Amino acid sequence: MNEKIFEISFGIIGHAGDAKSTAHEALSEAKDGNFEKARELLKEASETLNKAHRFQTELIQAEASGEKTEIGVVLVHSQDHLMTTMNFLQLAKEFVDMYEFIFKKIG
Repeated sequence: MNEKIFEISFGIIGHAGDAKSTAHEALSEAKDGNFEKARELLKEASETLNKAHRFQTELIQAEASGEKTEIGVVLVHSQDHLMTTMNFLQLAKEFVDMYEFIFKKIG
């Protein structure tokens, strides 16, 4: 795998992993009733995930301009991290809302 693809892949993996960890922290805060903090963490996770997405966009733009993209396990792994984190972040946002709803109903 060429060096550029390798670096981009690990950029995606690193940022997606950080975003997922931050989203997990947000869920923990929501479980404790700290909804403002949870939403701050979700925003942070989203911003970090956007960094991973920019790496992916770089790959797409390079291929669209005619560069051949060498696909290897590391690149596939990075895409898996990105997509699962995108899904997890959406679910985390829903769970924070759900926890808040439950806290308001139960007290």
